[in-house]
Amino acid sequence: MQMQGGGTGRRTGFSKRHKQMSEINVTPFVDVMLVLLVVFMVTAPLLTVGVPIDLPNSQANNLPENNTPLSITIDSEGRLYLQDEEVDLNQLVARITVIFENRKEDRIYVHGDESVSYGKVMQVMGLLNGNGFSRVALVTDTER
Repeated sequence: MQMQGGGTGRRTGFSKRHKQMSEINVTPFVDVMLVLLVVFMVTAPLLTVGVPIDLPNSQANNLPENNTPLSITIDSEGRLYLQDEEVDLNQLVARITVIFENRKEDRIYVHGDESVSYGKVMQVMGLLNGNGFSRVALVTDTER
């Protein structure tokens, strides 16, 4: 015979001796966060590329940028670097054209050491502008 309403006297689920645990175990979360912190601390210094130079100071605001910009660096001795590789002035436009593949609207940043002559920086900017790269920007350091 079947009784309706669960006449066995037993409740389904947990008895009074076994309560549900309502606390959150944060130990795995903290472990993951510490691992991510260590990974970012190790990789962050590796993300900066370039040639060490002394940039001139300026009061201008930083420009927002979504893409990784192409940078040209002129060091204190007048040598040219495309990203972190030294290039000759005659090869500069050909190398940039290959990198951009007909995307001449992308921005190019020129980093010039403050001891470099103004004429050398303008020679590089004029060469880029004369070959269709109109979005050329000078990079300065913030004034201290």
